[in-house]
Order: sequence, then C-alpha cells, then structure tokens
Amino acid sequence: MLATAAGAARNAEKGHMNMLAREVAVARLRGIVGRDLRVLADEYGVTVFLSGRLNKGWAGLTLERFLGLSAGNKQIPDTKDWELKLVPLKRVGNMYVPKETMAITMINPEHLIDQDFEHSHLLHKLQSLVVCGREFENREEKHSRLVSVGTFDLANREIRKQVRKDYDLVRETLRSKGFEYLTGAMGVLVQPRTKGPGHGSTSRAFYARTGFLEVILGLR
Repeated sequence: MLATAAGAARNAEKGHMNMLAREVAVARLRGIVGRDLRVLADEYGVTVFLSGRLNKGWAGLTLERFLGLSAGNKQIPDTKDWELKLVPLKRVGNMYVPKETMAITMINPEHLIDQDFEHSHLLHKLQSLVVCGREFENREEKHSRLVSVGTFDLANREIRKQVRKDYDLVRETLRSKGFEYLTGAMGVLVQPRTKGPGHGSTSRAFYARTGFLEVILGLR
C-alpha cells in the first residue's frame, strides 16, 4: 500500500515537471540571477551538509524547489522536454569560468554509428538543456551566487558546425577503429570521455568542454 502511494506521488511529481515549459523555467531562473543559492537553500529547507558531509546535489535540489518541481527528490529533473544542469564557476579576475566540464549524454555505440548529427541523441539532448552556472568559492559552500542561466539552441552557425565536426570525428573513429579508441583528447567543443565509477570504466559519454560552456552560459 505504501509502495503504491509512493509510486503515485512520484508519477504526479513527474507530471508536474513535464507541465512546466522550458521557456517558463528559464525566465524564472533568470529572474533570480545574482541570488545566493545558500540563502535560497535555507528558505526551502534544503540540507547542504549532513553530519559534516556535503550534499553534492544541494544546488540542483534548491533550484528544483524554487521552480516547484520537487518536494523531496534529490535528483536534478530529467523531463520529457528539458533537463536542468548545474555547472560550478570559479572567479578569475573580474570574470567567471567553468570549474569543470559537463556531462551531456552517454554514448551508445550502435546509435552513434546509425545516427547522423541531425538525428543524434547528442543534438536532441543539447537542445533540451537549461544550464545554470553557480559561483563556487570553496568546499565550505557558505555562499554560491547564481551567475548565469543559458540554453543551447545552436543558433550560432559556427558553433553548430564545430559540434557537428566533433560528433562526426567520434562517429568515424568508432566506425574505423573501435569504441576503445574514443578518448578525451578528441573534439574541440564536445569530447568523448570515460564515465562511471573507478579508473577501469569502459563506458563513454559526451562532455561539453569548458570553452563550450562559456558560450552556452554567455560568459564570453
């Protein structure tokens, strides 16, 4: 009985997420650019530290609750129409730069070989993203200002052309050499890298390089 009730609650929550249009979410998020997410986390009762350990998903959960998407789910929402991603930014002089790359989507070798860029899961995923850049001061996470909210619509022809080249390079390498030859050294804006626990992981995912994130977030 309890399991059934919990399942119904999850389904209702998922339905709520799917009803929130991407452009509405973007507008709401851009309305709080400059706000300290730590203060917002306290307002929404989001736990940042528990027994001295950082809740790594606290910023995403805070934005979920701000958007009215989640009352308790700690995972960043992956809806039918759009997906929310959080990127930590560090200050360099008077500018912000991404602290790290961002995973976009897992690589399925069979799909990659069969699908050209225009019909690829990579392009579909990129066009569904809402990317938020938040300030990262240090591991104490006492403050974290929301710096920027970006979407990736590939309106810039040169950017779109380069992403397609990166995709085609990965696709051709997979065809001619094999899955094990996909490495993080490939790609100008998008790179294929191992993803998963441990150094022996054999899975691969597409990642957005930091320079690409700067474009998406409007940092340059």
